[in-house]
Amino acid sequence: MASATRRPEFHEWRPHPWHGLEPGRNLPLSVNAYIEITPFDLIKYEVDKASGYVKVDRPQRTSSQPPSLYGFIPKTYCGARLATLCPGAERGDGDPLDICVLSERPITRAEIIVPARVVGGLQLLDRGEADDKIIAVVEGDLVWSAATDLANLPSILIERLQHYFETYKLVPGEKAQIAVQNAYGVRHAAKVIEAALADYQTLVARG
Repeated sequence: MASATRRPEFHEWRPHPWHGLEPGRNLPLSVNAYIEITPFDLIKYEVDKASGYVKVDRPQRTSSQPPSLYGFIPKTYCGARLATLCPGAERGDGDPLDICVLSERPITRAEIIVPARVVGGLQLLDRGEADDKIIAVVEGDLVWSAATDLANLPSILIERLQHYFETYKLVPGEKAQIAVQNAYGVRHAAKVIEAALADYQTLVARG
C-alpha cells in the first residue's frame, strides 16, 4: 500500500520574505524592499519571523499614519556592525533593516517586492537599540527619477517621516522612548546597508 505523500507546508514552497528573497540587484544602493505597510494602513503589520506570514503587530494608538511604503530589505539584520554606526546604541534591534519607499503613484498593496533606489536614511535610537530607517524611491518613478540623495527630496517629506517614527510608539502620559538622532544622505546609507548585510551573514553563520 503506497504511503500518502506529505503535503508541503506553505513556508516550504513560498520563499520566506526575510531569508528567501534577494536584497537587491546592485547593492548597496539598488535594493529590493519587501513592503509590510502602506500609507493607507492604521494597523502596524510586520512579517512573522518564524513563518514568513504578515501578522498584526499592533493597532496604532494614535492617528499617525506612515507617510510612505514601509518594509525591510531582505537578508539584512540590525546587529553589532550596524550598532557601531549609531551613537549611543548598545546593540542593533535584531530585526531586518527597515526601509521607507516614496512613490508618486499610490501603491495600496502590501506583501509586494518594490525595486528601490536608496537616497538616505534616518538614524533612530529606540531604547538603546539602533533602528535605522533607510529612505528610498521607487525605481523608475517618473517624479523622483532625479533624486539621488536626501537633499533632492522636499524637506517636508523628511519631517513627516521623522514625526511618524518619533510618535508611532508614543503612549500618552509616558516619556518618549524613541529619538531620531540624524537624517543622513546616500553615502552613509550605503554604509548602513553594507553593515546590515554583513550582520545578516554573521547571523546565518551562527545558525
